[in-house]
Amino acid sequence: MGLRRKSRELALQFLFSHDFQKRVLAAESLASDLDFFCRSFDITQKAVPYGRQLIEGISAHLEDIDKLLAEHSHNWRIERMSSVDRNILRIAIFEMRYGPEIPVQIVINEALEVAKRYSIHESVAFINGILDAIQAAVPQ
Repeated sequence: MGLRRKSRELALQFLFSHDFQKRVLAAESLASDLDFFCRSFDITQKAVPYGRQLIEGISAHLEDIDKLLAEHSHNWRIERMSSVDRNILRIAIFEMRYGPEIPVQIVINEALEVAKRYSIHESVAFINGILDAIQAAVPQ
């Protein structure tokens, strides 16, 4: 498994834990929260820098990311999505829109691989459909 995928998984686990605890992604506490999270679990330290970039970027652009997600998830309100699916989508949307220059198809494929590992089988098609719609509608 590549280092970036490990970073994406770290970001997913961190975001999921915040959702589960009903905590807000507050910029002022992200660094200490992530440090505590990494100390509490067996996290590959090489995955932390890109994971941190994902988490901080999602926090900074959360409103825009969720707006884009809501516009392309027809018949699904964001709060009704599973936390895993919602956060996989947030990571992918961040990478597509604001992240480093990674080809969009690779971002989508990585999101689907993470979904295969952490979500249910039906979620893979759901995530793929939303990300394909965003890719088609939003200029890169």
